[in-house]
Amino acid sequence: MKKWFIISALLLFSCNDGDIITETLEFGDTFEACGELVLYKVKTNPNETLSFQITSPAISLEDLLQTEPASDTNPPLVNLVNPTPASITVGSSNILTFRSYDAAPNNIFCNDVPPTNIVITQDFTSSSGEAAFTISLFEDDNDGIPAEFEDLNGNGDLNDDDTDGDGLPNYLDPDDDGDNVLTINEEVNFDASLANPLSLALNTNSNEDNIPNYLDNDDDGDGVLTINEEQFTQNLNPTDDISTATIGPDYLNNAVFESVTTMEYRDHIITQTFTVALKFFNITFPNIQYTELDFGTLNSGETTRTRIYKPEF
Repeated sequence: MKKWFIISALLLFSCNDGDIITETLEFGDTFEACGELVLYKVKTNPNETLSFQITSPAISLEDLLQTEPASDTNPPLVNLVNPTPASITVGSSNILTFRSYDAAPNNIFCNDVPPTNIVITQDFTSSSGEAAFTISLFEDDNDGIPAEFEDLNGNGDLNDDDTDGDGLPNYLDPDDDGDNVLTINEEVNFDASLANPLSLALNTNSNEDNIPNYLDNDDDGDGVLTINEEQFTQNLNPTDDISTATIGPDYLNNAVFESVTTMEYRDHIITQTFTVALKFFNITFPNIQYTELDFGTLNSGETTRTRIYKPEF
């Protein structure tokens, strides 16, 4: 919980008229968003809201979360288009408002028909200030291995570890070895309590090459690439092609050599988590000033997404 103590500028310049306004605002660490674009915080006991409506420039949440290829030479990687957008001037076009009510302010914002049974008891609008967004993006391949443990060459650069050469570094690649069996399904058995957290990763290779399955494109060492061990169903998923039920999929059975030429990788799904933080500077309500106000971080289902990358074969 953030607690903001806002004290009138009169406190700095006057000590004898008794007209000092002191407000204590307590809101949570997050804010909500709706429309294009209203950002708001709601609380009860006391019943208060703090909201920011942006109309100039007209922006949407989608604008804030926009990404682009990191470079022309490596399009599988993406960056935020603008992680630190230009500050927005608070005023008549971009209104920062504090209000208090006589009842819980439910369903106040972005409704075509706002509630009529709630009375506004205080209404303050800031006449000046600046709003500054900071946006960050975290991506995850959800393969069961923390990114820092996918630095295979140990040089501190995660972007140059790409076992299958598909353009996606291992820390973002749901299928590190490019065999169309997801890493999460290759029994990596990650255990952070061990000196080598990946020492228990499954290795069923009959030629004992010491390459764990999740990095091995021929898991059973039978000379047939795992990606081609799909003799029954050619669906870019070798896990459901089984000749001997007691042994399991053919790509783990070195007695099965049937091969079907596969010329396509499966879709790679990457989870994106955006963080949108907002701060205000030099806010001025009537008789109230604040040099810095931390509005918190956005709480929205829109900040968690997936993107799909289809590697070229």
